[in-house]
Amino acid sequence: MKYRTFKPSQKLDAWVKHYWTLESEQERDLNKQTIVPDGCMEMVFHYGDLYKQYRENTESFIQPRCFVIGQLTQPLVIEPTGKTGIFSIRFHPEGFSSFATLSIKEMENTPVSLEILFGERGLELEQFVLKKQSIAERIQHVESFLRTQLTHVTTIDRIVKSTTETILTAHGQLPIIELTKRLEVSRRQLERKFSKAIGLSPKQLSKIIRLQAVLKMVIRKEFTSFTALAYEGDYYDQAHFIKDFKEFTGQTPKEFYGPHLQLSSLFYGMQ
Repeated sequence: MKYRTFKPSQKLDAWVKHYWTLESEQERDLNKQTIVPDGCMEMVFHYGDLYKQYRENTESFIQPRCFVIGQLTQPLVIEPTGKTGIFSIRFHPEGFSSFATLSIKEMENTPVSLEILFGERGLELEQFVLKKQSIAERIQHVESFLRTQLTHVTTIDRIVKSTTETILTAHGQLPIIELTKRLEVSRRQLERKFSKAIGLSPKQLSKIIRLQAVLKMVIRKEFTSFTALAYEGDYYDQAHFIKDFKEFTGQTPKEFYGPHLQLSSLFYGMQ
């Protein structure tokens, strides 16, 4: 598989983290892959064959061709059905709320079609992106669409943005009580703002970001032992580390480090 990322224009970099593409020819073994929560919502366009998505009870369904996936609070298990061709927009944790037409919280772990989100304009966007072969044209059109959606939107909530940046800088290791003290805001107020803008609580986002930092070390093999990883992630102990790891990956660290790294290594190798 070939994975590439592209920066957004300065007009949208407050909302969009980057654009990415993933392509491959049809493979002999169309294996299931696990996508780990990263605190970012995505707008996905499948110009290749569609993907299956699995629910917790192992039932599967075919994802829409174009959709926005809500915040992940659990591992997302997907499976290609043929040739992969994906163009996607990865938003900052608080980035998609300025474009949302549904409650962010209601979209949790769910792919929502562009038609449901944006009506006729969503269908027009879908058709254009799927029709174009040039990545530059896709990005240009998507950015035009997003800028139009921002016409009646004010700036991102200052407290949410500041808190998110602090969580990211601290790799999710800063206690929530410390965050509220720094911002001089109550925990209840902060949680309410986060639920509306991000779809996660500050604690959930911190847990995800902390695990993301650890996963980068796993993928890049920058660790000497899983005990050392737990220490680097500032977990209370090994049991706490394994519990959080399984919550967001569905596997223990040793299991994840096995033959399941193909798709994950592509993404983490580029971040």
